[in-house]
Amino acid sequence: MSIDSIGNFLTIIRNGLLVSKPFVIAPYAKMQHAIAKILKDEGFIKDCSIITDESGKKAVQVFFKYVDGESVIHEITRISKPSRRSYTGSKSIKPVISGLGLSILTTNKGVVSHKKAETLGVGGEVICTVW
Repeated sequence: MSIDSIGNFLTIIRNGLLVSKPFVIAPYAKMQHAIAKILKDEGFIKDCSIITDESGKKAVQVFFKYVDGESVIHEITRISKPSRRSYTGSKSIKPVISGLGLSILTTNKGVVSHKKAETLGVGGEVICTVW
């Protein structure tokens, strides 16, 4: 049985938000860092960085953004799972919460938001949605 590292990363974020932590630390992977960078670029988190502990293991540190004590991220949901993959074309990307949210896709151009995927004219696997 394998571990869903993306699902684990999203759960770490969700749990950190539930207890109003200022930041969380998750194991490093290129995909997790790419997702965190997209969340930062779209304004859902303050910052993300790669840290290294004493033993040399890398981790992704995600700093949350709060407005008047309320998190900017209301919900973060895994769409494509290891048991059920979800793909979409560039013309059929559905808006999240009438355009207020964001879909993150993995395409042949890399990990991108749904806005950039539409601009590039590429589709791919829908990793998660955020709003």
